[in-house]
Order: sequence, then structure tokens, then C-alpha cells
Amino acid sequence: MLQRRRFKQIQSREERLAEQALEMRERAGAMPEGVEKDALLKRARQADTAAHMSEWLASRTLQPPQ
Repeated sequence: MLQRRRFKQIQSREERLAEQALEMRERAGAMPEGVEKDALLKRARQADTAAHMSEWLASRTLQPPQ
């Protein structure tokens, strides 16, 4: 049976998502207006939302998102 190769993550999931969102926004800033730019900005917003939800779910006192 093959074993999965496991990687030890250095950054938290939230940090990786925030970094990914920042990179997508930077790439979108260098692009002309259009569908591709809109798609990158949408993915950046989704990464931000995922990071916030992950933080919220991991918190000890679950409170509604703000």
C-alpha cells in the first residue's frame, strides 16, 4: 500500500489564505478591466471570507460573524 506524503505546514490556514488573496489582488491590479480581472478579484474575496470563517470556527467562543 502506498503511503501519503505528509507536509508540515509552517503557516496557518488563515495566513496562507490571506497571502493568496493578496497575491491575487496584486495580479488583478496589473490586468486591464475584464472578465479575468473580475474572476481574480472574486477569488480573492472568497479567500478572505474563508480565512475569516476559519478563524471564527476555531475560536473558543463562537459568536456570529461581524
